[in-house]
Amino acid sequence: MAGSSHARLLGSTFECRSDPVLAVAAGRRGNSYGRFAHEAKSVKGTVASHGLSSFPIFKFPPNFVRQLSNKARRNCSNIGVAQVVAASWSNNSPPSSAAAAAAAANAVDTAAAAAVPTASDAVALEGCVGSEGLKVEEEGLGDSRTSVFDCDGSVAIHAGERFGRGRADDAITTPVVNTSAYFFKKTADLIDFKEKRAVSFEYGRYGNPTTIVAEEKISALEGAESTLIVASGMCASTMMLLALVPAGGHIVTTTDCYRKTRIFIETMLPKMGITATTIDPADMNALEVALKENDVSLFFTESPTNPFLRCVDIKLVSEMCHRHGALVCIDGTFATPLNQKALSLGADLVLHSATKYIGGHNDVLAGCVSGSLKLVSEIRNLHHVIGGALNPNAAYLIIRGMKTLHLRVQQQNSSGLKMAKLLEAHPKIKCVYYPGLPSHPEHNLAKRQMTGFGGVVSFEVDGDLTTTIKFIDSLKIPYIAPSFGGCESIIDQPAIMSYWDLNETERLKYGIKDNLVRFSIGIEDFEDLKADILQALDAI
Repeated sequence: MAGSSHARLLGSTFECRSDPVLAVAAGRRGNSYGRFAHEAKSVKGTVASHGLSSFPIFKFPPNFVRQLSNKARRNCSNIGVAQVVAASWSNNSPPSSAAAAAAAANAVDTAAAAAVPTASDAVALEGCVGSEGLKVEEEGLGDSRTSVFDCDGSVAIHAGERFGRGRADDAITTPVVNTSAYFFKKTADLIDFKEKRAVSFEYGRYGNPTTIVAEEKISALEGAESTLIVASGMCASTMMLLALVPAGGHIVTTTDCYRKTRIFIETMLPKMGITATTIDPADMNALEVALKENDVSLFFTESPTNPFLRCVDIKLVSEMCHRHGALVCIDGTFATPLNQKALSLGADLVLHSATKYIGGHNDVLAGCVSGSLKLVSEIRNLHHVIGGALNPNAAYLIIRGMKTLHLRVQQQNSSGLKMAKLLEAHPKIKCVYYPGLPSHPEHNLAKRQMTGFGGVVSFEVDGDLTTTIKFIDSLKIPYIAPSFGGCESIIDQPAIMSYWDLNETERLKYGIKDNLVRFSIGIEDFEDLKADILQALDAI
């Protein structure tokens, strides 16, 4: 019954047959369901213990293994033996006696040659069922290799995992570890971990092997001691503010910033008695006054800012704030870790919406904050309480995206500067906001503290809301969408995309005009983007 069902599932790939020669050797290890592969020295030692004289097994077809490398053969052997054992487990007839089991084992010795009728079959069996291919490294397990399970349901849950598993450390790509919790082999190991004599994982919210790789990669780029990566950029921002600003504290921020950050500062922080001073990004006199008149805990701003790409003198701001005992956190999302090193300029922390350039493919949400181990640990401790953990699959996408970060940013820097110059020279564009242009108010500052100016260009169309809508709708390449920093170009009208709930007068308080456009340039060929922009401008 088991054999026929497997044959239907696998089609002609494997040959299904009943063969007494490869019957189960039950008397060797008792009920060894769990770790059937450990003591295999030949075909007879590879099958779990059932006293059956004959049962369906699978044989690899000729030439299947011959085409594989030795390492691949070893991997295939585990697959093949797992199918053998699965077939035996599906028939739950218990061993009739130890004598019958021993006889079955002896039958393997006396008829092994007959079981391999052709030379090609012999190669297949030798490559796929051997002691080297079946051995799984385990240390300190002792008798735990012998399974404690009598039922197939338990075996299905724990086989291959409960008492150790094969390693995947030599995989080129970082494995995705999808688990919410981690086990300890014995209580003494748990106590060692709790008393910090041993390092381990414990619970998914506190850390994950895949996530840690992403954190270490970002730390290396930023020159940071530590990085915490979380579920979104806003999660990173809010967690940082809550962890480092005490109740009743005071922060300084800038007029131009991401709207959701402003909303949190203006509506959530006051509930904890935290107040804020808002200054122009270039107004250092206003910063000095705020530092003298308030017990400032933190200066927090983007640089470049959203959406006007204003730049803050990170070195000067850090020196001023540190003299007054205030921390400095720079949101470097627009800059990326490649175009700007905020920590080396004096900032205490640098924050990113990793959703943008770091992920780079418009397919994942994540945020991160990097800095000294002391400060990041304070944020991490709050994160352990509040949550917002990054899923390991998302961490994998961040790692994958970062492998092409330098190539993408290089292309976006180049296209961004070309597009800014093109737009600034066009008669239907009123003004362009891009730190790479001499017309930008912080152009000289940007040249000092940035190595590239990024792929986001903001500009104002010479027209009203309707004219700007017509321009955007005439474009063929960019998507009309929020976000930025991905491979695909994205364009939006902030008055509609981010501020449509406010009337025109309220929008103007933040400098958001109806004709403002934010263009996130992807990695498409610049000539294609240029032609698209020009034809859309011709349409208005």
